[in-house]
Amino acid sequence: MNFFRGVMGGQPAGPQPSGAETIQKLCDRVASSTLLEDRRDAVRALKSLSKKYRLEVGTQAMNHLLQILQTDRSDSEIIGYALDTLFNIICNDEEEEQDENPQKQVDDLGVQFTDKLIQEPENVTLLLTMLEEFDFHVRWPGVKLLTILLKNQCVQLQAIILVSPMGVSRLMDLLADSREVIRNDGLLLLQQLTKNNAAIQKIVAFENAFERLLDIITEEGSSDGGIVVEDCLILLLNLLRNNSSNQNFFKEGSYIQRMKPWFEVGDDNSGWSAQKVTNLHLMLQLVRVMVSPTNSPGATASCQKSMFQCGLLQQLCTILMATGVPADILTETINTVSEVIRGSQVNQDFFASVNAPSNPPRPAIVVLLMSMVNERQPFVLRCAVLYCFQCFLYRNQKGQGEIVATLLPSTIDANSISAGQLLCGGLFSADSLSNWCAAVALAHALQDNLTQKEQLLRVQLATSLGKPPVSLLQQCTNILSQGSKVQTRVGLLMLLCTWISNCPIAVTHFLHNQENVPFLTGQISENLGEDERLVQGLCALLLGICIYHNDNSLENYTKEKLKQLIEKRIGKENFVEKLSFITKHELYSRAAQKPQPVFPSPEQMLFDHEFTKLVKDLEGVITKAVHKSSEEEKKEEETKKTIEQHDSIVTQYKELIREQDSQLQELREQVSSMSSQKELMQSSLAQQLSQIQQHKDQYNLLKLKLGKDSQSQAGSQAGSQADGAQVNGLQTEELSQLREEVEELRRQQATLHSQLGEKDTLITTLRSGSSQEAGDATGGPDNTDMTQELEARRSQIQSQQAEISQLQTERTELLRRAEAKSSEAGVAGGSSEDSALLADLEGRLATQTSETDRLKAEVKGLTEGQAGMEQQLASATSTVAILQAEKAKLQGELQESKKEQDDLLMLLADQDQKIHSLKQKLKDLGEAVDDDDDLREQTDDDYDEEEDDEEKDD
Repeated sequence: MNFFRGVMGGQPAGPQPSGAETIQKLCDRVASSTLLEDRRDAVRALKSLSKKYRLEVGTQAMNHLLQILQTDRSDSEIIGYALDTLFNIICNDEEEEQDENPQKQVDDLGVQFTDKLIQEPENVTLLLTMLEEFDFHVRWPGVKLLTILLKNQCVQLQAIILVSPMGVSRLMDLLADSREVIRNDGLLLLQQLTKNNAAIQKIVAFENAFERLLDIITEEGSSDGGIVVEDCLILLLNLLRNNSSNQNFFKEGSYIQRMKPWFEVGDDNSGWSAQKVTNLHLMLQLVRVMVSPTNSPGATASCQKSMFQCGLLQQLCTILMATGVPADILTETINTVSEVIRGSQVNQDFFASVNAPSNPPRPAIVVLLMSMVNERQPFVLRCAVLYCFQCFLYRNQKGQGEIVATLLPSTIDANSISAGQLLCGGLFSADSLSNWCAAVALAHALQDNLTQKEQLLRVQLATSLGKPPVSLLQQCTNILSQGSKVQTRVGLLMLLCTWISNCPIAVTHFLHNQENVPFLTGQISENLGEDERLVQGLCALLLGICIYHNDNSLENYTKEKLKQLIEKRIGKENFVEKLSFITKHELYSRAAQKPQPVFPSPEQMLFDHEFTKLVKDLEGVITKAVHKSSEEEKKEEETKKTIEQHDSIVTQYKELIREQDSQLQELREQVSSMSSQKELMQSSLAQQLSQIQQHKDQYNLLKLKLGKDSQSQAGSQAGSQADGAQVNGLQTEELSQLREEVEELRRQQATLHSQLGEKDTLITTLRSGSSQEAGDATGGPDNTDMTQELEARRSQIQSQQAEISQLQTERTELLRRAEAKSSEAGVAGGSSEDSALLADLEGRLATQTSETDRLKAEVKGLTEGQAGMEQQLASATSTVAILQAEKAKLQGELQESKKEQDDLLMLLADQDQKIHSLKQKLKDLGEAVDDDDDLREQTDDDYDEEEDDEEKDD
């Protein structure tokens, strides 16, 4: 115990051991002690010494501490001490003895200990398992230790955690911890874990990170929340930036809609806290990440659509037009709105309709342009407004037309400030930055829009009183020739290059001024300083565009004459060299990287992103155009014409091929339909063939039966006659069988005739009975009498009802008179005569009422009897219909039987004819044949008699 007293602050007698010796003894005690309490005390002592003797504890005790984590996991206290000790030796404490050890050495020491710990990946896996412990004294030190390890060696530790089973899932569980300290430190850990690692970012996102983080932001108060909201937003940015998979997952999960409440600011925007500004700045960055121009066009368009549909764009425009918003938040909001509307026609149209809350209301675009051309506004704000205007016009020909229209004479309103007036004012102001911004903004109104380039040629400017107006194109060249600042001239040259590019009419207008070409050649040929090289390159580019897009409409400035002028005054090689100054400029490559104009200072604001694309497209073709001779140009023109002719021929052939393709498609459809019809016909033909074959088989069977019948009839004759009868395959036995069948059919026919007669009799009887009943029901004497009686009763009832109503009227009149007399006499009752008359009337009324009730009862009984008779008549009619249907069915069967009988008789006649012919042949051959004509005649007579009987029966 004396040993621990010395370590923990006691003062034993004797010499004091050094720090290294004490740490060595503690390490030995940790390694050799069998009691858990001793090891715990030793680890606690190492923790207390780990900050002062960081190097010694790290070099001697790290392995022992890792061993403790493996062997003593059941004791949370010793595990907590061990994790705290490891954290102390790996963490770089800035307050350490900086005089003796510079901070760089301290940082190196933390990295060295980190490298030593992660040399064995099992150590990292062991630390991850520590996070499964719910005990606060274990889980919190484990989170802090992993966080500092990630700070020191992020890439190596990310690789280990990525391959560790359930490694990322264990870390994600920290966000669900109810203890805010662990949850907040878990956010810091995940921030370090997700830096620049797309694989881990995807795993974290699919572990439901978006849902949890947005819930935490909402719980903490959104933009009004504290540092926890900031940590959540930083983690969200790590997960979404440059990760298309997570961005798509975020959009598909409808998380964009949950961002709208973040930007709901109140009317009172005074007193924004620093934390709120930071939070809202990160929220705006999060929106920009989803619609960044560097994302794929499809994903950006989808996010822009979602932001408009959920109202997020409208909320951002509200902040944009609100008052009291801090400058940096306003700047970032402008940049965010810019990227939300960039390239989206729907969003651009909505932004064009936004008005500022002023009196009178002004469009938001006009208010923003007023800030852009105001030199007193902050530089970053003016850059943001320019970016917003560029994004509004990006692939928006409708918006370009509206901006240019504000410059045309027919649409200028003197009572209001328009976007065109602000751009012209900025273009010719004394502030070079306003000149550059206005020139670039106007160039974007002409970008890839030939119609607006031609329309802008109509703009006329009044320079001073008493002088005629000049065109906007001429005024720009006049300012160039006056030798203004480099930034102003660069902006105007970019505007002119964009304006006349791919517009021969604008080139003609530019060349029509006799001073423009000499000015450009003079600028290019001079040997000026380093700052003027960029202007020379842009002048060369402008002159090259005049050559490349020249339609040779001006005789003095045709392509050939301009090239001769360059060769004489400048030199082709010198011209190309001056042209290359543009792309060699250091600010050119910076502007070509991204669309947003971001410059460290106003003086470096020289190039526009879209203009760098134009230079890239034109530099090569202008160089070729300058070096070409007239013969080469003629050949090229002839080649172009030939190519155009070939193209027209190819177009014709393509159209012909399309027509043939359509015809071929129609023919294929017809062939397919005809093939299906052919298959149907083949199947129908096969069915018909099978039916024919069946008929043939039936015919052969009948033929065979007739042959057998003939053979049985000729059986009594001599052998030679029998042989002669079998020559045609006819037998008398089959003939006799056939006749027996005919007889049977005749008997069946007779039976059917008898049954049909019985049915006819029954039907006749039923018809007579039903007609009698119908007659009884409709026109019989009983029914007539009943109807007459019914009518008499009805008339009697009506007369009695009339009499009753008359009596009621008289009674009412008498009552009225009686009341009048009683009122006059002042007595309670009426006269005796009136009372007697009243009683008599009441008696007659009661008698008539009873008689009426009796007559109504009789009428009701008669009506019910008539309904019963009608029902009986309907039943009889249905019975007659059923019997008639049955009769029709029997007649159909009879007709079929007659048809079959006629067929059999025809077959018998044919057979008799054949037998007769065969007998005649036998007679001709000299054979003796019995003459059975008499028998046949008798049979025929019998048949005729039977048919006559049948006809009589019919």
